[in-house]
Amino acid sequence: MAQVAKKMLVTCALPYANGSIHLGHILEHIQADIWVRYQRMRGHQVHFICADDAHGTPIMLKAQQLGVTPESMIEEMSHEHQKDFAGFSISYDNYHSTHSEENRELSELIYSRLKANGFIKTRTISQLYDPEKSMFLPDRFVKGTCPKCKAPDQYGDNCEVCGATYSPTELIDPRSVVSGATPEMRETEHFFFDLPSFQTMLQAWTRSGALQEQVANKMQEWFDAGLQQWDITRDAPYFGFEIPDAPGKFFYVWLDAPIGYMGSFKNLCNKRDDLCFDEYWKEGSETELYHFIGKDIVYFHSLFWPAVLEGSQFRKPTNLFVHGYVTVNGAKMSKSRGTFIQASTYLKHLDPDCLRYYYAAKLSSRIDDIDLNLEDFVQRVNADIVNKVVNLASRNAGFITKRFNGQLSHKLADTELYKTFTHAAKSISECYEQREFSKAIREIMALADIANRYVDEQAPWVVAKEEGRDDDLQSICSMGINMFRVLMTFLKPVLPALTDRAEAFLNQELSWDGIHQPLLDHKVNSFKALFNRIDADKVADMVESSKADLKATQALSAPKAAAGSVLAEEPIAETITFDDFAKVDLRVALIQQAEAVEGSDKLLKLTLDLGGEIRQVFSGIKSAYPDPKALEGRLTVMVANLAPRKMRFGVSEGMVMAAGPGGSDIFLLTPDSGAQPGMSVK
Repeated sequence: MAQVAKKMLVTCALPYANGSIHLGHILEHIQADIWVRYQRMRGHQVHFICADDAHGTPIMLKAQQLGVTPESMIEEMSHEHQKDFAGFSISYDNYHSTHSEENRELSELIYSRLKANGFIKTRTISQLYDPEKSMFLPDRFVKGTCPKCKAPDQYGDNCEVCGATYSPTELIDPRSVVSGATPEMRETEHFFFDLPSFQTMLQAWTRSGALQEQVANKMQEWFDAGLQQWDITRDAPYFGFEIPDAPGKFFYVWLDAPIGYMGSFKNLCNKRDDLCFDEYWKEGSETELYHFIGKDIVYFHSLFWPAVLEGSQFRKPTNLFVHGYVTVNGAKMSKSRGTFIQASTYLKHLDPDCLRYYYAAKLSSRIDDIDLNLEDFVQRVNADIVNKVVNLASRNAGFITKRFNGQLSHKLADTELYKTFTHAAKSISECYEQREFSKAIREIMALADIANRYVDEQAPWVVAKEEGRDDDLQSICSMGINMFRVLMTFLKPVLPALTDRAEAFLNQELSWDGIHQPLLDHKVNSFKALFNRIDADKVADMVESSKADLKATQALSAPKAAAGSVLAEEPIAETITFDDFAKVDLRVALIQQAEAVEGSDKLLKLTLDLGGEIRQVFSGIKSAYPDPKALEGRLTVMVANLAPRKMRFGVSEGMVMAAGPGGSDIFLLTPDSGAQPGMSVK
């Protein structure tokens, strides 16, 4: 029974315009693209859109750091993002920016409707202010200790340890992420969206099937805690849209960012005469709207966004499809290990279809994290795509080309076997529809095993040598190519580049419904290599390139040192945040005793007084201090919270601080007179 054609609008979360796309980001866009390509194969009218999220304090500050305007920075980043997405065959119909006239008009319209409907409240609040940067601090630009669970180093809006939400003014020992300064409390007037007014609607909507069960359960925790009015205002200086009739006040980025979905579609409608904006966004619309997002932004999309739409007379999403994070080799992506891989770096070394396939083979409808194990990545792609699928075509195409001038048989060698393949379309279709891509891949590869087993059993290379069996040979090889055709049809949403090459060979565009009619008495083109095996060395080169990219980025962003200077010889290391520095506990220490270590040419054993606590430290400064006794009674600085290190000569319980290139040129740091053992160095 034919499906009824649907009209669908599909979006991905908007990438932030202050950084490059990496392989963690690309997961979402691949997941959505596979689903979109499948829907298009089934005859649905799908509009697939995205945009860069281009507003906010981080954009403003980074542009200042680079010495450019925010507009020029986000334009350059947009070109980079779109190039990366095109490289991975992400089939967007439109890619726009939240810094657009369409988004400004829609943001002002939605705000005016919310205000007219009584959902915007005004009140004066006390907010944290950075006295060094002369700016009010957004939630994410304040860090401190969580007021609920006391976890340190948490952002000003929510705790990543216990999940609690709070105001940045509730943080214990807050500090500015921008300057490291202790913020001051100052009063300012802000506008608030009255989210609690929508609690009844949201409780019903979150349990309506619009969310995965895991997400709906998480939202219940927010309801239980009680929804709060949402601050949608930011004070100047701020890069964003100024609020009408409120000079110096700007829309918070999380107000206009999701409206960017609407703005991007509005931009597409302006380019095309066949699209009507209201048909897809007006309240009561019968079209379908789907958002693919990461689990880190479910609060905004599951509560704030549908409430804003409801309050301004626009339709709500049909579904939110939430995914987990990407790890590499079982751990968080790491710049130092080269596993924080940018999309552009990957594209320089490997076929994008390889990653599309590997992600598909692991993706499900749940929000579980997936691991990109680089060794497994090589093995799985080579075993599945090269050995099973492409090899199926190559081992049959040669006979068809050489013996039959590319002409397939007028009959199938095994019609019942072919039905096994076509009957699988129903279950594979259901897997794609439900985003159970890993299940679809498993079923497709099981069919590939059956197809290759058939070829092994029929042994066309043997039949080709037997006189009078040309018809059998043509029929067997045509069967193999027809099974390859079905497999590639099922894989078309996942492997667009390989599909293009397969279609050129088969001399036919692959369609989902077309598999029920086998290719008979049909001429195929000469077979050319369709896919290259992944070389593990290329993966290793990619990892090394990622490390090199990091060093190049550091070099570009670092101030240039004069030739022959100390900095030229030993450049400043990668920039760290204040939070990174705050983790190091530096203390003044008194050297009570210093002695050479028997059996070592480099080490001195130092006994240090930290103001009541005695530590033993082994330090490689012997060449600079041949008379260790001269150090006794001297103050120095040590890293007091360094994990103890077991050495051949004993346990070292810290590290003393020194300057110099080494050898005899080592200079132990000494604080000014008046410092006392145990004092913290900040």
